[in-house]
Amino acid sequence: MNMTDYAEEQRNELEAIESIYPDSFTVLSDDPTSFTITVTSDAGENNDTVEATLRFTYVEKYPDEAPLWEIHSQENLDVSDMEDVLTLLQQQAEENLGTVMIFTLVTAVQEKLNKIVDVIKNRREEEKRRKEREAEEAEKVAFQGTVVTIENFLAWKAKFEMEIAELRRKRQKEEEQAGKPKLTGKQLFERDRNLDTSDIQFLEDAGNNVEVDESLFQDIEDLELDDDDDSFDPLAAGSDED
Repeated sequence: MNMTDYAEEQRNELEAIESIYPDSFTVLSDDPTSFTITVTSDAGENNDTVEATLRFTYVEKYPDEAPLWEIHSQENLDVSDMEDVLTLLQQQAEENLGTVMIFTLVTAVQEKLNKIVDVIKNRREEEKRRKEREAEEAEKVAFQGTVVTIENFLAWKAKFEMEIAELRRKRQKEEEQAGKPKLTGKQLFERDRNLDTSDIQFLEDAGNNVEVDESLFQDIEDLELDDDDDSFDPLAAGSDED
């Protein structure tokens, strides 16, 4: 194929591409021929889409040699996705050398972007399930409470004792700063003479009187108690009954 034939092939393909992609095709230069085609995926869940604007440049001996390409711009693609698109273009170009291939390359990228949207959907669903599992685990832990072990009990006990000791030190310090010395029992008694009668007065006020039923002791004189009789032998008394 001579140079005229290459130019004719390129011109014919360019016209076909422009008619296929009228809204996304843009010519950037004529020498060398360079143009862009914007490829958008089908809408996924929540109308999510990904998009790549591909720039192609014809080389002199295209289509016997592969055109140049690059991702001119993109939306919602991460670095790994763009690398996958470029790798796909390389594979498709090698398989289609000798024939015009722009439509084939764009179609392959379109299918790839649709798959990427599906992957994004799966990632979102997996993330949603992961958060639900974490929420369920957190709720289960909150419901069950903390399992008591020797280790965490001893840790709690040590912390509790430290807090109590700190409260005592704080209270003692506050009392010392307030100038209130701690009184002994003797000092309290000397300060208030009513302390020696306070318990008795309390019992009287409460009506705590002891009543004795004298009838229980009226017949006590009728009881015969022979504890002083030295001749009493309980064993002998038992033998007489036999």
